[in-house]
Amino acid sequence: MAEPGGGRPVTVSDVQQLVRRKDEIEAQIKACYELLEGQKGVGMHEPLVDAEGFPRADIDLYQVRTARHNIICLQNDHKALMKQVEEALHKLHAREKEKHAKDEAEALAEAMSQSQSLPQAFARVNAVSPGSPASVSGLQVDDEIVEFGSVNVNNFQNLQNIATVVQHSEGRPLSVTVIRGGRRVHVGLTPKRWAGKGLLGCNIIPLQR
Repeated sequence: MAEPGGGRPVTVSDVQQLVRRKDEIEAQIKACYELLEGQKGVGMHEPLVDAEGFPRADIDLYQVRTARHNIICLQNDHKALMKQVEEALHKLHAREKEKHAKDEAEALAEAMSQSQSLPQAFARVNAVSPGSPASVSGLQVDDEIVEFGSVNVNNFQNLQNIATVVQHSEGRPLSVTVIRGGRRVHVGLTPKRWAGKGLLGCNIIPLQR
């Protein structure tokens, strides 16, 4: 988002620079007021002539006039600078908002393309026993199975297909692909005897399509 007139976008350091200038002007205004205070506390509006209309002899008139003039100029600069700071912050905020919206849109588009490119699952894990081969391999409840060894959506007929693969693969690692949280995850599962029932220690159910 370029600035009007083809300038570069406002940055955080631009805002910091404006704030530093604002602080400097405030310090200069304070110094001018202190100078006036030192001149019998004349301030901005006390008369600079005595009762007879002569210039006051008890104060340095040149210093007082200069300080008053400087305060007016500095206050105008301060006002203009505050407007600049406000505008810069507004632009910075608008750009952050725009960037956030863009990031969100990109993340959504990525998630959409991810889900579109995910293969079809044919079964789901609905139980995993602690300490079982399935648990050790990292298989989780609600994992949707895309490939179980040689079994996939194209050749899966019933759970007997998986049981056959498991029996023939005892003691050998099986490549299992699941969909978990909208992402494809690969798991190395070795069917083997353990303290519980079966060679896997998990329960798998077919997905109703």
